[in-house]
Amino acid sequence: MSNVAPLVECILNVSEGRDEAVLGAFAEAITSVPGCKLLHQDTGAGAHRTVFTFAGPPEAVFEAAYRIYKVAAERIDMQLHQGEHPRIGAVDVCPFVPICGIEMADLVARTQVLGERLGAELGIPVFLYEESASAPHRRNLAAIRKGEYEGLAARADNPDWQPDYGPKLNPKFGATVLGARPFLIAWNINLAPEVPVEVAKDLAAKLRGSGRKGKPGLFPGLKAIGWHIPEFGRCQISCNVVDAEATDLAKVYLTAVSLADALGAKVTGSELIGLIPEQYLRRAGKSFCFGGDREEELEAAVSVLGLNDLGPFDWRVRVLDERGRLNS
Repeated sequence: MSNVAPLVECILNVSEGRDEAVLGAFAEAITSVPGCKLLHQDTGAGAHRTVFTFAGPPEAVFEAAYRIYKVAAERIDMQLHQGEHPRIGAVDVCPFVPICGIEMADLVARTQVLGERLGAELGIPVFLYEESASAPHRRNLAAIRKGEYEGLAARADNPDWQPDYGPKLNPKFGATVLGARPFLIAWNINLAPEVPVEVAKDLAAKLRGSGRKGKPGLFPGLKAIGWHIPEFGRCQISCNVVDAEATDLAKVYLTAVSLADALGAKVTGSELIGLIPEQYLRRAGKSFCFGGDREEELEAAVSVLGLNDLGPFDWRVRVLDERGRLNS
């Protein structure tokens, strides 16, 4: 048995990206739990969404997540919510990732306990996904979120889509998706302002593993959609790298550049959401560094991927492994 202290990361997505007071309450919910560390907050006004990344011992992380749900149930009314990002509820999705010292099966059991608590104490409809899914057709986030918040009522009586915990409906909160899963990289490829959303959607279909209309795409470990973000005045290819071991960010990015060029469109850079393990960012820069050291590889990755496109990007605060930040 490992003597390593267990560490868990949570990458919780709330459907709020504009009200600073509410966002502050979420951050306080995390930092109020002893042992839980808020690692990063990524807020998008156009998407009307914020991603909170926090980590620590399992008990602390799950308690912090519950406290965020409690704040969301009090402060967010999904009946009034509008945003560019697909969403199903006030806390849209809440994945837990094992960092070290904990088995996936243990993490799954803890998500079940949290789901039951959310349903019983807060009246939230809870869908379990990924490793925690109660049936194969419920593993995929996109399948659960199909129809989004607005489609929940129409699915309420469908026996295949009953919540795992909680009531059928909660009009104010919506529903939530939570579960244990391996690490995922959330990352957006930026297109020039003049590129229309139809081109972004076409590029996403060509890149993502599921492809389009039965024809597989180029990268099996990639999920992607095309969307327009008014906040940036441009479209993006919004990507989830679900198999980071098999998916090189640099290859995806350069392929997107080539495909866009063939359509007369331009890729200007990319945007990382949340944090990234060092090994995957270094791999993106390694082929362009030619024998450089660690920092040179990371700097090369930032340059190759155009991560400074929408604003300054400092890998020292965005790399998950930097200076043992989870243990500091």
